[in-house]
Amino acid sequence: MGEQRNRYNEEFKKQTVKYLQGQTKSVEDIALELDIPAKTLHAWKAKFRDFKNEPVASSERLRELEQLVKEQERELRAKDQRISDVEEELAIVKKAVHIFSKPRNDGSSS
Repeated sequence: MGEQRNRYNEEFKKQTVKYLQGQTKSVEDIALELDIPAKTLHAWKAKFRDFKNEPVASSERLRELEQLVKEQERELRAKDQRISDVEEELAIVKKAVHIFSKPRNDGSSS
């Protein structure tokens, strides 16, 4: 037969994640300590994580921040490229407006 599943309220989950964030032990070690599956703790951490409660020097946090910076840099480069494209298009439109707004001098008299 299947095991009886424990149900935890949201406050317990948040406090557990806060505890996780303050530890230097791995999630797996804490899972054993609390008798809660590591997979469950990872899910709670993903949902309730509060970066203010994490030490800045944690290697996992540094990797996440580095990844975030790389993503932001990629997005910024893509935006810069779109801005450059739009500026070029605008310059073309301005030239076209200038060319087509000149009075025509086709030599015919009315």
